Amino acid sequence: MTESVVRIGGIPDPHFGGELIDLGPTHPGSAGILDVRISTTGVAIASADPHPGSLHRGVEMILTARDYRQALSLANRHDWQAPFFGEWALARLVEDALGIEAPARARWLRAVGAEHSRIASHLAYLSFVGHRLGDASLGTDGVREALRGQTAAWTGNRVHPMVVRLGGVAADLPAGWADAERGVVARASELAERIGTAVAAGFGAGVAPVSAAVVDAHGLAGAVARASGVATDLRRAGSLHEEPWAGLADLLAVDAAATGDAQARFAHLAAEVVASAAMLGRLLDALPDGPLVAHLPKVVKLPDGDWLAAVEAPLGRAGMVVTSRGEKTPWRLRLRTPSFANVSAWPAVLPGTDRADLDVAIASLPWVAGDLDK
Repeated sequence: MTESVVRIGGIPDPHFGGELIDLGPTHPGSAGILDVRISTTGVAIASADPHPGSLHRGVEMILTARDYRQALSLANRHDWQAPFFGEWALARLVEDALGIEAPARARWLRAVGAEHSRIASHLAYLSFVGHRLGDASLGTDGVREALRGQTAAWTGNRVHPMVVRLGGVAADLPAGWADAERGVVARASELAERIGTAVAAGFGAGVAPVSAAVVDAHGLAGAVARASGVATDLRRAGSLHEEPWAGLADLLAVDAAATGDAQARFAHLAAEVVASAAMLGRLLDALPDGPLVAHLPKVVKLPDGDWLAAVEAPLGRAGMVVTSRGEKTPWRLRLRTPSFANVSAWPAVLPGTDRADLDVAIASLPWVAGDLDK
């Protein structure tokens, strides 16, 4: 048995004696900050032990030092591929605790932000397919940049939108934004279909299968769970199954294989880009008129107790738990991140994988460094 350390992405370190895995120049894993200690028997991986820990961001403690309005600007900093969902999760938690309902137009705009961000995040992880195949025509950088431009045109910020407010949203769509968005997501959909075709040719077939039992044991969700046949999606059931999601139900069950391997996971990511693009078209066509923010008390304080909210983020269920003692800041706040769940499953999933397919396996079980080492 041979043991070694694999570093995923990051800045080249001349003092590092292990192997560096290249997921592509713009893949989220290329930020580095994650090593995996593996042992191999012959050509197969016998064990895998992921080692995050270079960030130690302490976001849960930082958020308890901010009141609930201030915390919104920090809640989007841990999943920097889809920061909208951090804002949204915290706002939903506060609104549910106080019995506040955002106006209809605000709910529709939040759905627009969610599917827009989902497309951008999925394309970031799908960038690995073209990189691994050496096919520049499958590169996602151009479309992702156009999506960032759309985010900036709406919110004033390219990466961290900071558009969600307690009780609603901060900004309406500017003139011409909806037509520009339709054009950008049409490009995203066409690219995702081509990536899906490349994946269907056998890319990742049989690599690192995830069983339904592993999904349950590690709390996996999102495309990873759905690719294993576990129909988990908060947009279809649970706290998010409300307008406008109820009107999009036919688009939420994508037509992709559920064989549980890396091929199925990449296929689900690609198919969900196509579905989200179609959802955006419907949402923009049906945007109701009305106010953007509900009435809130001058000082927001949550009642005593434990409060929970979760949203369907691109990588899966993203949740927050707040323990309140009736003050304007949380007494304790905890994050439930899909990155942590995905990486926690690596020791159960990676053994048996051919050493040459390790990059395919880990790229199909995605994470964001800030979301992992929170």
